Amino acid sequence: MIVKTLAVGPLQVNCYLVGCPRTAKALVIDPGDEGPRILAALAEAGLQAVLVVNTHGHFDHVGANACLVEASGAELALHAADLPLLRQAARQAASYGLQTPPSPEPDRLLHNGDLIEIGDLSFEVIHTPGHSPGGICLYGEGHLFCGDTLFAGSIGRTDLPGGDLDQLLGHIRNDLMILPEATQVHPGHGPDSTIGREKSLNPFINGDYL
Repeated sequence: MIVKTLAVGPLQVNCYLVGCPRTAKALVIDPGDEGPRILAALAEAGLQAVLVVNTHGHFDHVGANACLVEASGAELALHAADLPLLRQAARQAASYGLQTPPSPEPDRLLHNGDLIEIGDLSFEVIHTPGHSPGGICLYGEGHLFCGDTLFAGSIGRTDLPGGDLDQLLGHIRNDLMILPEATQVHPGHGPDSTIGREKSLNPFINGDYL
């Protein structure tokens, strides 16, 4: 599996290009900004974007949706519960003094347990609300793309509208920490980690933050 990471936009969102080596088809996760740069990285890697997935609908994760979809013809997917956030992305950005173009409507609304297949690759949608109502992770091929649900040594903020700390922690502990410890964790911001490392060192998971 091909995995390339680009930190994009003023909030340095991790945009992931996930490619199938045999078919050169690619999944683009969280194109938050800098659409032309993402397209250039796809071209450099010889990959064709066929699906864009937003792990949630906050503006910093969706800002280049329109650019990617229009340029590549890729479909757009998002959890159904975050559709209102996606539609309000420009308003969200303005509240931070920033601008983002409106996103097209999703072609596919995701739900817990759905499978996303890209060439020979397969990923399961894990619904992990708490940072936002429709927050999701994608798990497959030994990798977890977790948006703003889980970070290296931390978790997503829950003080935004629709956030819920208890809900987020419950999903992290019950749905993510049961994955194999060698699972590579790719968060929405910051460095990668593993499930095993987070079990041992993340204070929100081992209880040290209490």
